[in-house]
Amino acid sequence: MFARRFFIALPIFTLIYVLQESVVSQFKLFGGGFSLFLIFALLWSALGTPEMGALTGFGAGLLMDLSQTASGPMGQWTLIMILAGFAVSYLGYGDDNFRGNPISLVFTVAAAVVVIRLIYLILGLFLGSDIGSTASVLISLFSSAFWSAALAPLLLPVVTRIHEALFDVKSRI
Repeated sequence: MFARRFFIALPIFTLIYVLQESVVSQFKLFGGGFSLFLIFALLWSALGTPEMGALTGFGAGLLMDLSQTASGPMGQWTLIMILAGFAVSYLGYGDDNFRGNPISLVFTVAAAVVVIRLIYLILGLFLGSDIGSTASVLISLFSSAFWSAALAPLLLPVVTRIHEALFDVKSRI
């Protein structure tokens, strides 16, 4: 039953990934823009159990590694997203006050996006990638926090309804 629901969620994630790669990545926004797929995956992870969050992180990270815009080695996004999906879902697991409050979910996802991108940059440095100047990194991190905080409240009702329908779990958002 769990595997069936996971495989039903796979086309949803693939659709969001294709939308990210074909449409959203074409936008030229201040600071480099945003990752709709990353925000979607973190919101999805925040609504589930820690095990489901890690599994979501694995699938999302694998797709992010296949992205044309990923500059790191294969598996870097996968490792980061497994840890991030588990951490985001673990923060609110069992606490209905956290999961029932949309502001806490939005803040957690916006903060997680910045932390994930920072970890990606630090890991990239260890692996020999060029990251650019300090000013460009700070502008990119600031803009990702801004766009994530702006988009997460818009995506939250959609992600919650899809997650409810798929997993037969009633959220109080």
